[in-house]
Amino acid sequence: MLQNRKSDPARLAGDIMRWLDRPLVLVGLMGVGKSTVGKRLASDLGIGFVDADEEIEKAAHMTISEIFERFGEPYFRDGERRVISRLIDGRPRVIATGGGAFMNEETRALILSGAIAIWLDADIRTLVERVSRRNTRPLLRNGNPAEVLTRLAEQRNPVYAQAQIHVRSKDGPHHRTVSAILEGLARWHG
Repeated sequence: MLQNRKSDPARLAGDIMRWLDRPLVLVGLMGVGKSTVGKRLASDLGIGFVDADEEIEKAAHMTISEIFERFGEPYFRDGERRVISRLIDGRPRVIATGGGAFMNEETRALILSGAIAIWLDADIRTLVERVSRRNTRPLLRNGNPAEVLTRLAEQRNPVYAQAQIHVRSKDGPHHRTVSAILEGLARWHG
């Protein structure tokens, strides 16, 4: 049955919306496409999209870089946890998180119990190419992006693997990654 639905993403999205009763939370390293893919996924499902980083900036009246510089990462992670807790309210929507959000034990427990976590994964070369487009990422300010991302992947991938769904994000149109997420959701639901 899944094989038939693969060829029709709209039908697959409709099937998912019949049972989806909680948010979908995208986790993964910076540059993997959580925001861009998340917007497309939300559109295809006909539900809302929210970027947790944007919500944090609104709540703090500062950019994430400013929060990191002024107060440090632990302060930022605490605010991030509180914002994500507010966003996981039982309503179906797509939530894009920052790359480190899932590393916080409390935040991860919140996501795993109140949402469906989807780990978007990509190879380091792809991530380096994507993150080089902007210089707004605090963790890449002091170091070679390939080395930093490789180290982060080694540390974080075992934790990201706790997500209910794992999807590889590849170069190419976002609809391919969205289709892979829809298929992953259908398999996960059974």
